[in-house]
Amino acid sequence: MRKVIVFGSLNMDLSIESDRLPLEGETMFGRNFIVNAGGKGANQAVAAAKMGAEVHMVGAVGGDLFGDHLIASLAETGVGCEYVTRCENVATGVAVIIRCKGDNRIILGAGANLCPTAHDAACAIEELAQPEDIFLTQLECDFDETLGALRYAHEKDLYTVINPAPACELPAEIYHSIDMLVVNETECELLTGIYPADENACRRALQLFCDRGVETAIITLGERGSILQSSGQTLVSIPPTVNAVDTTCAGDTYIGAMVAAHTRACSLDEAMELATNASALTTTTVGAQQSIPYLEDVPRPQCFV
Repeated sequence: MRKVIVFGSLNMDLSIESDRLPLEGETMFGRNFIVNAGGKGANQAVAAAKMGAEVHMVGAVGGDLFGDHLIASLAETGVGCEYVTRCENVATGVAVIIRCKGDNRIILGAGANLCPTAHDAACAIEELAQPEDIFLTQLECDFDETLGALRYAHEKDLYTVINPAPACELPAEIYHSIDMLVVNETECELLTGIYPADENACRRALQLFCDRGVETAIITLGERGSILQSSGQTLVSIPPTVNAVDTTCAGDTYIGAMVAAHTRACSLDEAMELATNASALTTTTVGAQQSIPYLEDVPRPQCFV
């Protein structure tokens, strides 16, 4: 089975629920405050590991208690942490999250997440990876270092996956180093100028990504599901109806599950089935990594049996 190497962020999530978002200059009461391990890179690594993949994390934390907790949380789910470094004079990354009516708003403090380099990723790839293993990244670490790591992984014949979040423009040439790209509605609009309001808009946006050089492009659409295009094939996945209480980690769970399915050479429709079911279950529990289900709790496609 193929391995997964994740180059990305580790954050401590500080999350609070409110009835509405505060107005400018307003102080208001919240409730149900939680502190939970998060960060897009770590979340996606944990999701892939909980879905049964062998996962190794490349990232950094500060020399503080948050850093200790984040490494321990990864290790508890089986994620390899030998390439998670400590930046002693920098704080661990944090995410401040407001949960409101089942949705969320997030502000990031990057901290030690700006420390990992493309060289760190290259060392992990050289020591751990074989061709066709999977390299997964996002954009919560240094932008140039992240793209450098992505290029290196592609040159080494790894299957490269990127979730360009937080959303920002990508250089045209980097698309040729991307095998799978996963965006949500906001990221899709920023990168293509097309808001995926309906299936026709989704298809036009996906075609743009594929025309730029991406092999497989996916748009996640929240409660509307997801849509994928690869080699001229378009697939649509509709999630089951659930009682959603927190969407904080749903997208990360979807991506981790997609990657885990790829390690088992599942078909794209089987991978989407697993990812859709896992991400839907994630929304039924408050928090980031603690909300991600294990494989045995998710309806599984045939390739996992």
